[in-house]
Amino acid sequence: MSGGLFIDGKWRSGQGAELVSIDPATEEAVWRGATASQGDVAEAVAAARRSFPGWADRSRDERIAVLRRYKEVLTERAPAFAEALSRETGKALWETKAELGSMTGKVELSIRAYDERTGVTENAMPFGRAVLRHRAHGVMAVLGPYNFPGHLPNGHIVPALLAGDTVVFKPSEETPLAGQLMVEALEAAGVPAGVVNLVQGGRETGQALINQEIDGLLFTGSAAAGAFFRRHFADRPDVILALELGGNNPLVVWDAEDADAVAALVAQSAFITTGQRCSCARRLIVPDDAFGQAVIEATAALADRLSIGAWNGQDEVFMGPLISARAANAARATASAMGGKPIRSLGAVEGLSEAFVTPGLIDVTGVDIPDEELFAPWLQVRRVKDFDAALKTANATRYGLSAGLISNEAGRWDQFLKHIRAGVVNWNRPTTGAAGSMPFGGLSASGNHRPSAYYAADYCAYPVASFEAEAVVDTFKDIKGLRG
Repeated sequence: MSGGLFIDGKWRSGQGAELVSIDPATEEAVWRGATASQGDVAEAVAAARRSFPGWADRSRDERIAVLRRYKEVLTERAPAFAEALSRETGKALWETKAELGSMTGKVELSIRAYDERTGVTENAMPFGRAVLRHRAHGVMAVLGPYNFPGHLPNGHIVPALLAGDTVVFKPSEETPLAGQLMVEALEAAGVPAGVVNLVQGGRETGQALINQEIDGLLFTGSAAAGAFFRRHFADRPDVILALELGGNNPLVVWDAEDADAVAALVAQSAFITTGQRCSCARRLIVPDDAFGQAVIEATAALADRLSIGAWNGQDEVFMGPLISARAANAARATASAMGGKPIRSLGAVEGLSEAFVTPGLIDVTGVDIPDEELFAPWLQVRRVKDFDAALKTANATRYGLSAGLISNEAGRWDQFLKHIRAGVVNWNRPTTGAAGSMPFGGLSASGNHRPSAYYAADYCAYPVASFEAEAVVDTFKDIKGLRG
């Protein structure tokens, strides 16, 4: 499928180099088009700037009506959109269908969140009234990831449009088709020209975008990229930064009984989406005893049984490939150099492309390894003597996105919840469990205290406090201290 840029309500070819998106399962091209040049990016931002006053001045009901039409368009196109996402990312079709469901559900959730968190409130005062309103920031740059190329940028774009912001969207260079399909749906819903603009490309296009006079950067991606953006905008406090970053997430098992049931939660935490979720468990912390060993063995046995294959194969699969053969080879190289005692290797899958990997498991107890996120189905095991050591080990990371406890003891959960440092903390549920009706974000290297999902409303508008009276009155007449 060929495509291009969408600037000021018109589709056109970019002026940069060609970009090709590859199906990681078949290695066939699914999209190709020219990337945006610096000039293209500047035009997109200028179009968003011109359209901002008109869009922000529309009534909230008008903006809601457009977004509800967008939801309808997404619903109509969901089967084809989900299939395109599976082709471009390699994800199983059941996953991409769920992703489309999250995209459509985001509209009503965003409307509700705006009302609850950034709507209008009024209180009577002796002189009149105090009113709290919220105003849109202006032009938002949205940089999307490849793991959920529809759902995650949609989670920024819908609240931004609802608040009255305009958008320049650059999808991941790995998933340009997903970005094009989303913008086509917004266009079909009647979003006015210039309100949403699409630029395609890689790092150079992203750099050109953040160099423009934007009012906000809404980003989902790696901690390294997030750190770069913090430095880049250090002297521009006027630019809103909402950074949803990665994690080296711990999953602690303690005071449980059924090793097989535990292993099921571990596998769902670590290996879902082929490990390509920022909330996936990366570190499994177990007691250094017979039950801890049983959990490790049960997890390894379950990993061996997980079905791996193409999204359109004859059998339904649990895992597809990583986003590319390049990513898979890099993950294998990093895993093999980690040290520790391999339990299951991050191996190749016979008969499938290089992008496919088998789930990996390694015991790194007592081994000093880098505190980094490996975006693959790769789980590090650490054995510890007691629960205090488990908590200390869980918090021994510069990240703070998600964490989980598997335990039958409510007292352990209370202790874990009080002391763990993470923005998403789950009990007897996968670390990847999240809801659009809740905030989603992390601490330290995992974010900048602007969580997304339900709290996206907070960074898409700023508060304006007003003190108002309907008429001019003489406020000095009752003031003491006036002469004659």
